[in-house]
Amino acid sequence: MDTIMRTAFIDTLFELAKEDPRIVLVVGDLGFGVVTRFMEELPDQFVNAGVAEQNMTGLAAGMALSGKIVFTYSIANFPVLRPLEQIRNDICYHNANVRIVPVGGGMAYGSLGPSHHATEDIAVMRALPNMVVIAPGDPVEARLATKALIEHQGPAYLRLGRAGEPVVHSSTPDFEIGRAITVRQGSDITLISTGGLLHETVQAAELLAETGIQARVVSMHTVKPLDTEAVLAAARDTEGVFTVEEHSVIGGLGSAVAETLLEAGVYPRYFKRIGLNGEFSSLVGTQEYLRAQYGLDAPGIVATVKQILGIEPVSIIRARG
Repeated sequence: MDTIMRTAFIDTLFELAKEDPRIVLVVGDLGFGVVTRFMEELPDQFVNAGVAEQNMTGLAAGMALSGKIVFTYSIANFPVLRPLEQIRNDICYHNANVRIVPVGGGMAYGSLGPSHHATEDIAVMRALPNMVVIAPGDPVEARLATKALIEHQGPAYLRLGRAGEPVVHSSTPDFEIGRAITVRQGSDITLISTGGLLHETVQAAELLAETGIQARVVSMHTVKPLDTEAVLAAARDTEGVFTVEEHSVIGGLGSAVAETLLEAGVYPRYFKRIGLNGEFSSLVGTQEYLRAQYGLDAPGIVATVKQILGIEPVSIIRARG
């Protein structure tokens, strides 16, 4: 079973690339601990573009427009923000088959400071026409998303964790781009998670259950296109909807869910976006430390849920009759 999200991605891509010469991996001079086998065994399908993300992205667009399925790979913000113009004009405008893969979404590179924190990337990618945005919840979803992206037509963004993400799924779930996965059933509230916080979200649901609150947990691995049916079902079936993301609350999963609910005229009794409050982190440290500081670990999620509910757990159950 895969235990690391980036390894799940690279290993899956390697196996797919052996069977399909159209698949090309372009890296920004990094990751040789995990891409060496790809580089040595498939040299005609591997390019090290160097520390030159704009060139890497333009190169990828050209290869895609020549019939290749191209994955660009670098850490955190660097394949996203630095070459944003090339992503927009060269990839999205031409609907090219380039998959942009940053490793270390959120605050995975926490000790390196805000320059290495990918906390606005989902919002930026969501806004680009033709771009699909995927943030797998665990290594299993990362592997399935990689496979799904081979068949996808057009640009895509695949946001990975860096290392050590726990496996949440005990069996292989059905995976479809744009279709959420219900990880845990619950009748009182719904926690909708994207990306590597899925494990913390499941743990939060288990802690809430100990106090009498049954939380549904939905892995929204695809933020664009959003699974609106899953969002509306959550609002109709449960008293509250809480989005959980290691990202700014501005423009990410929470914004997408709020837009869906408001436009559909469906209003849950409780709604809260749990994430970063649109600010740069003034702290540095491990990802685990930063998640705890910003209330994104399981105890922090539980505390926010209870604060928003504003009532004892038993009361919400009684209120629903």
